[in-house]
Amino acid sequence: MEITTVGIDLAKSIFQVHAVDAAGHVVVRKALRRAQVVPSFAKLPRCLVGMEAGGTAHRWARELMRLGHNVRLMPPAYVKPYVRRRPKPMQTTPLPSAGRSRARACGSCR
Repeated sequence: MEITTVGIDLAKSIFQVHAVDAAGHVVVRKALRRAQVVPSFAKLPRCLVGMEAGGTAHRWARELMRLGHNVRLMPPAYVKPYVRRRPKPMQTTPLPSAGRSRARACGSCR
């Protein structure tokens, strides 16, 4: 069960991470604080990382690319149909970023 694709939902202080293997099975699903993101991704094998373009996405993409990950930014219109709302504090899941990152990236964000 080696991680091949990671979806990350960027927020102000808590980031949601969703990692899947080559078969599409969930390997990791957890919340990370801002300070935990880089150390956590440094421990992961090099993989494809998908995130919604916007706000600080370009900064985080550069940080993750320095670690050797292949980062793809997607426009919000591609991610929006996949967002699942939850009633508890973990509001959204980064699942769409993990799945959509394999499909296609935004032309201006490649």
